[in-house]
Amino acid sequence: MFELGEEKEMKGENVMCQEGKCEKGTCKIEFGQTNLEENEYGYKIHLLNIIGEIEGHQCMGPVTKTTKYEHVLPELARVEEDSKIDGLLVLLNTVGGDVEAGLAIAEMIASLSVPVVTLLLGGGHSIGVPLSVCGNCSFIVPTATMVIHPIRMNGTVLGVKQNYEYIDRMQDRIISFTCRNSNIKEHVLKGLMFNTTELTKDVGSVLVGKEAVEKGLIDHVGGIKDAFSCLYSLINHKKNSSI
Repeated sequence: MFELGEEKEMKGENVMCQEGKCEKGTCKIEFGQTNLEENEYGYKIHLLNIIGEIEGHQCMGPVTKTTKYEHVLPELARVEEDSKIDGLLVLLNTVGGDVEAGLAIAEMIASLSVPVVTLLLGGGHSIGVPLSVCGNCSFIVPTATMVIHPIRMNGTVLGVKQNYEYIDRMQDRIISFTCRNSNIKEHVLKGLMFNTTELTKDVGSVLVGKEAVEKGLIDHVGGIKDAFSCLYSLINHKKNSSI
């Protein structure tokens, strides 16, 4: 993250950071986050994109589109502490990625005091599943997919009892969070996760659009208009309750 007023060399061009955003002329380098204020209620909505692969402690390649948790977590802290922000809208299109980083983001979003609505666009696969359900209300567009499968481990893994128990406990954390923040039953989620009849080279299931709603994972089928309408309703309810 660039410091205020600090010059950095990026791809042969000098970039000056002003007001927390790195820019050269009118070109701004951002992290998929912005504030929306021009609505009929005058509410300040923070927009967060979670796209590509969730990047954890290992940096991905230069051609891989990623969401870096070290960028997202400070912004979520700011959302919580900024009294001018009324709500958070999360747009998702992710293939999954680092389990610990993804779950950390999901837990932080779920703990926010401001109303949160999630909208799944394209895909919410693997660790993208708990990220898709971490808000107060969740939406999925008709063509979006959710791939649900057990935890995969990359690289060399020792086939010992301790490693199995660690993976099993991590799996339980994901299942617990997902069930706690959605309407799906644990036995239904496990059935989808360990399904051996649907994916030819893997264990798991694919849900498309309304199938995710029917299973209880996502609350509604809808698009951006529906997501904003729901978020405004949640904000209105919160403001009226605090009077």
